[in-house]
Amino acid sequence: MKNRVYQNDLPDTLDLGPVVAIDCETMGLHPKRDRLCLVQLSGGDGNAHLVQIAKGQTQAPNLCRLLEDPDVLKLFHYGRFDIAAMLNAFGAVTAPVYCTKIASRLVRTYTDRHGLAKLTQELLSVDISKQQQSSDWGAAKLTKAQIDYAASDVLHLHRLREVLDDMLAREDRTEMAQACFDFLPMRARLDLAGWPDTDIFAHA
Repeated sequence: MKNRVYQNDLPDTLDLGPVVAIDCETMGLHPKRDRLCLVQLSGGDGNAHLVQIAKGQTQAPNLCRLLEDPDVLKLFHYGRFDIAAMLNAFGAVTAPVYCTKIASRLVRTYTDRHGLAKLTQELLSVDISKQQQSSDWGAAKLTKAQIDYAASDVLHLHRLREVLDDMLAREDRTEMAQACFDFLPMRARLDLAGWPDTDIFAHA
């Protein structure tokens, strides 16, 4: 396993394949307020590629090309936040997408614990540390602990998707899940436009 760190954008020649796991680190939990600091990606081969985003940076052509590529499926865990963070930073609408948290909520109805660490532990028998979750991701130089933590958020999503897809099929909820995934980019746009906590489908 190798963790590679880049500045500002992905390399021109990097090909991560047809299914890419993606996660983001920001300065806080509000994608409109808190700037994007790091984007982590993995093609499912055990390697992670981390892109540090500079303060005030508004362009990352290679990354955005990947985000918008209709032939590349982007895997997330809680994609709503990451899609919004990258849309706010670069104006790129990420699609098509898959969210392991949504899939989990649709099939693991026997629990209310849908965090990534819980999923990897239960479904993959893999323990990942969340010790660096609250960390200064805006630092000019990331520590090894930060890099390892950030990488761990994307290294298991391909396998999680396989397990969750089997569960979705078993419970006849594949079509429902796909409809939710398809709506995610718009859900992110609604968050940025001022409706983060409002259920626009509610009666009142």
